[in-house]
Amino acid sequence: MRLLRIGAPGEEKPAAHVGPEHCIDLSDVVDDFDESFFRADGLERIAPIVAERTAKGAVSALAGRRIGAPIARPHQIICVGLNYADHAAESGQAVPDEPILFTKSPNTLVGPHDDVRIPRGSTKPDWEVELGIVIGRRASYLDSADEARDHIAGWVLVNDVSERAFQMERGGQWLKGKSAETFNPAGPWLVTRDEIPDVLDLNMWLDVNGVRRQTGSTSTMVFDPFVIVHYISQFMVLEPGDLINTGTPPGVGLGFTPPIWLQAGDVMTLGIDGLGEQRQRVIGPR
Repeated sequence: MRLLRIGAPGEEKPAAHVGPEHCIDLSDVVDDFDESFFRADGLERIAPIVAERTAKGAVSALAGRRIGAPIARPHQIICVGLNYADHAAESGQAVPDEPILFTKSPNTLVGPHDDVRIPRGSTKPDWEVELGIVIGRRASYLDSADEARDHIAGWVLVNDVSERAFQMERGGQWLKGKSAETFNPAGPWLVTRDEIPDVLDLNMWLDVNGVRRQTGSTSTMVFDPFVIVHYISQFMVLEPGDLINTGTPPGVGLGFTPPIWLQAGDVMTLGIDGLGEQRQRVIGPR
């Protein structure tokens, strides 16, 4: 299944994507794609409903409707840094021996086509196309990476927007550079695990103003998604609906000589095989 949420910010309704430009409304059977939904085995519950409504042609058009983030605001957003060796190299840092973890404020989450706002005082805003993991079952002290598979609801395309001066020049705390409003566009949909045969063989890309900046593949991750979920569960409890951003391939603005930073008026487009595409316009500070 491909799950999405449609409507104005704060008023999104749950739906399933069933074609290039169509969806099935699920708001009569699901309140939202949130912690309660995943905790109550919501994916299993709605699968036959989606199949039945698809067969009956009970679909509606997506054209002209806003798509929000495919999950409600999560309990937490955990990020993995330097998880692609070539990105570590362009950042001038060593490939880590263990996953580097940091958090991102949950209220950074926005829809895949919403504007990205440059924060006040920003001088080095940057882009990062990433594979996101959505947790489906509570995970604590998992025994293995293989066990972690059953705790993953699915995958989502994310843009881990960053402010490098805040991140690297303001006391070395990455949280500062990751948590401005609008800094985590997600979607357009949550794709369940059964829809992706091999999550470690997905091409990913990002353009700025039509110029290709990032080209990569999940096959070059240092730590794969299952290792990541297992690893994180040794340090904290992952709740249903939590989001994990798994790192970015090379081509971020920081890695160019001289660096390239986002400016108001820029347009980012990005995608990952099977997970859809995003488009964001960059706007100035409030």
